[in-house]
Amino acid sequence: MTATTRRQTLIGGASLAAGAVLMRPRAARAATTKIRFLTSWFAQAEHGGFYQALATGLYAKEGLDVTIDMGGPQINGLQLLTAGNADIIMGYDIQVMKAIEKKLPVVTVAASFQHDLQGVMTHEDVCSIADLKAHKIFIASTSHTTFWPWLRERFGFTDEQVAAYTFNLQPFLLDPQAAVQAYPSSEPFEAKAQGGKVKFFLFADEGYPPYGSTMVTTQSLVQTNPEAVKAFVRASLLGWRDYLKDPAPGNALIKAANPKITDARIAYAVDWMKAHDVVGSGDAKTKGIGVITAERWKQTYDFMVNGKILSPDTAWTKAFTTQFVDGLNILPA
Repeated sequence: MTATTRRQTLIGGASLAAGAVLMRPRAARAATTKIRFLTSWFAQAEHGGFYQALATGLYAKEGLDVTIDMGGPQINGLQLLTAGNADIIMGYDIQVMKAIEKKLPVVTVAASFQHDLQGVMTHEDVCSIADLKAHKIFIASTSHTTFWPWLRERFGFTDEQVAAYTFNLQPFLLDPQAAVQAYPSSEPFEAKAQGGKVKFFLFADEGYPPYGSTMVTTQSLVQTNPEAVKAFVRASLLGWRDYLKDPAPGNALIKAANPKITDARIAYAVDWMKAHDVVGSGDAKTKGIGVITAERWKQTYDFMVNGKILSPDTAWTKAFTTQFVDGLNILPA
C-alpha cells in the first residue's frame, strides 16, 4: 500500500483496525503521562524515528508512556484525534489546513521531514516532471485535492491527462508513455523488483511546500499539558536523529508491528531517506530537526487557495505552532 496521498486519506474510518499494534518496551522509570500516537499507515521505515524512540527508551526518559497504533485502511486519524481516541497523530499539512477551514481544534507541532515525500514515477527516458505535459498520469482520486492542483499550476498540466490509479502498477509498466504518483520506497521499489526501468521525481525538488510526516495534536492538549507535548516532540526528534545513524532498534519494532514488511524494503527506504537528507535538510541544518516555519505554511496556504482547494478566509496560522520546536536545536547527526 503506497503513496502519501493515499496514506493521508486512507487514514479514513471510525475506529482503529483490528490489527493495530500496541507496544510498550519496559520503561527506564515509571512513566507519568500516557500518549497514544497514531501513524498514517502500516509500520515502515518512514515511521522509524517514532519506533526508535520507543525501542530505545527515549519516551520513557521524558516521563511518557507511549503506545504506537498503526494507521491503515478504514482509519480516520483526524476523527480519532478529535474524538479523544488518539493524543497525537502523524499528519499532513493539507489535511490540517482543511481541518482548520472546518474549524476543527487541531494543530501541527513538529515535522519529521523537511519536505513531503510524494512524487511521480516515470519510465527511464523521462528527464523531468515538466516532460510529462500531455502524458497520461495515474493518480488516486484523493490526489485531486492534494498535489494535483499544484502540478497543474506549476507545470501547466490538464485534467485530461489524469487516469485513475488503483495501486496496481501493471497499467503503468505496460504503457511507456505513462507516469504514476509514487512514494520513494514503494512504487519504485516494486517496479524495479518487477524488472521495470524507472525514475522517481520528488515534488519537493520543484517547490512543493508541505512538510512530511508531521506531528499533529489537539489545541486542548497543547493548552492543558504543553510539557507532555514538548516531551513527545523532543523524544521523537531524537529518535529520528538516532534512527538514521543505527536503525536496528526501530526496525525490530517495525517488523514486529508489520510482519509483512521485508528487510530489503526497509533498507531501500532508509538508504533513500539518508541520501535525500529528509530529516536534516533545509531549515533543519541550522534551526534543528523538526523545525516548522510560518513562511513554509504560508506557501502551502497560497498554493491551496490558488488551486481552489482551500477557502482564502481560512485562518491558516492556526494550523501550526512553533512553540515546541523553537529552541530545541537538535541538530542532524
